[in-house]
Amino acid sequence: MFYDTALNRHGLPHDPFKAIVSPRPIGWIGTKAADGSLNLAPYSFFNAISDKPKLVMFSSSGYKDSVRNIEATGAFTASFASRNLSEEVNKTSIAAPHGDSEFEIAGLTPVNGSLVDAPFVGEAYAALECRMTELFQPKGLDGEASDNYVVIGQVVGIHIRDEAIRDGRFDMSTVRPLARLGYMDYCDGGDVFQMIRPTR
Repeated sequence: MFYDTALNRHGLPHDPFKAIVSPRPIGWIGTKAADGSLNLAPYSFFNAISDKPKLVMFSSSGYKDSVRNIEATGAFTASFASRNLSEEVNKTSIAAPHGDSEFEIAGLTPVNGSLVDAPFVGEAYAALECRMTELFQPKGLDGEASDNYVVIGQVVGIHIRDEAIRDGRFDMSTVRPLARLGYMDYCDGGDVFQMIRPTR
């Protein structure tokens, strides 16, 4: 099959776009508002985009508390979303009123960053402390801004729990990263295999 996305007449019960672009890692974004309230929300439009410097990005559908807080403070964290915390990740996706802490809703421990004033999930296998470098609305071919807000942050500190390290590596079979597929489907990345990059 083929369909033109301008018309989006795919004939399927649900749009397959996000199912095709998958699996997508989940950015479990922790922020602190200017009034001191804590926020935690999962974003499946999330990834690392540079190693030197270490940069990550996430994209929010609409101007949500995470974006508002980062714009005000310039700081956020990205906690590692793992299979063992999948129910807690899901609980933090609730549309809670501003000021209500998703940490409390999900029964998670907020730990303030060492280098940034933003909370991460104490139970997570790892967490990134980030300072915002860019915040913008991406544009389409027509030049019109998307409803999404893209946040790019430089990773200035990294936390890793001791039990996540095996043979000197962040061990995927232990941490089992949670990823978003299409629709309401998820997977974990604990089934690991290796391939060596070919040389000529």
